[in-house]
Amino acid sequence: MTYSKRFGSGLRLVVKQMEGLFSVSMGVIVGTGSCFETEAENGISHFIEHMMFKGTDKRTAFEISDAMDRIGAQVNAFTSKEITCYYAKSTSDHAGEAFEILSDFFLHSVFPEEEMAREKGVVCEEIAMTEDTPDDLCLDVLAEAYYGNEGYGRPILGPAERVKSFTRQDLFDYVAERYNPENIVVSFAGNIDVAFAEELVARYLESALQARPFAAREKKISLAGQSLYRRKDIEQAHIAFAWPSLRREDPLADTALVVNTILGGGMSSRLFQKVREELGLAYTVYSYITSYTEGGTVTVYAGVNPQNVGRAQDAIFDTIAALRRENPTADEIARGKEQVRSSLILGQENTATQMLAYGKYMLNNDAVLDFDKRVAGIDAITAEDCERVLSLHFAGEHVASALVGKVEKPLSLG
Repeated sequence: MTYSKRFGSGLRLVVKQMEGLFSVSMGVIVGTGSCFETEAENGISHFIEHMMFKGTDKRTAFEISDAMDRIGAQVNAFTSKEITCYYAKSTSDHAGEAFEILSDFFLHSVFPEEEMAREKGVVCEEIAMTEDTPDDLCLDVLAEAYYGNEGYGRPILGPAERVKSFTRQDLFDYVAERYNPENIVVSFAGNIDVAFAEELVARYLESALQARPFAAREKKISLAGQSLYRRKDIEQAHIAFAWPSLRREDPLADTALVVNTILGGGMSSRLFQKVREELGLAYTVYSYITSYTEGGTVTVYAGVNPQNVGRAQDAIFDTIAALRRENPTADEIARGKEQVRSSLILGQENTATQMLAYGKYMLNNDAVLDFDKRVAGIDAITAEDCERVLSLHFAGEHVASALVGKVEKPLSLG
């Protein structure tokens, strides 16, 4: 059973009831992330996510953690380009207590000055960790190469210098603007009574929220199409390429996922077989789709010996050209459809996955996800659909690249 409701403040609720389980995942999802930030704010969505756990009028930072631990619940949060999500997972008999704690720090965090100073150090270490993780760094550089230094091109963590500059008032101002009831969805998935879930949201969140006008920010989106590099004294060269893909709700979006599995989504994919198995150029090589409201990218990544960068790039581009020229075989399409379909079905057994899937869909579409309809749509994908996607992907000149390693110049895309 799936249930949804819009409260008077504009806050939305979606509940995916999963009987027969002993647990429930709950999340409060806010429609804000790095793609909505200005240059002066870059990193603030993520920093606020950290600071939410640092104390309320009712609890200290330790007491928040201790209260969750005492009921055996798990609590965490994450920030992406488009959303910030605060979530917990508990046994069904402790769902009420877990949601009260989650609501307390979500609504009543006070951002203590002394905690801010410490947490800035923590986040700066997280930024440094990314700098020391070359595959993550490569994909951050690729986002800037593709979108430029704004919108989706901004790093989620932000630059360390910017994080150090944030004040308590900056945090309160951003929360007041972006954490608007109209921009928030509460999502439950697991063994929880629908009426009880609605009662929890009404008691702990809706009662403290007021309806107020929400001014949506316009995202700055540009397609920079650059080739960027970062020199790092490391053994491997990390290379990545991005081409335009489809928006999240495009009718062919799931077909793009199927085509991606054929290209680089697993060990049987063409990229894996060509670049790793046949040529032995990489241990890790894969492709993936990233879809946003307005569009998306198809990305190819590989880690290779610096001497093999040119050969690996040629192999990647040759594999893509061959796939577009020959089109996928019937066997590849069947295998790709089954991989995408089974991934969705297996996710139905995970309460955290379902909480996020239904919550994000409600946030983006103001509607309840129709799982059966989506699976039926995947089953109905045809060879012509796949050919249509391939005619849209990799077409034209807009391609971006990133290279991280002991290099002195970017990749050539000419």
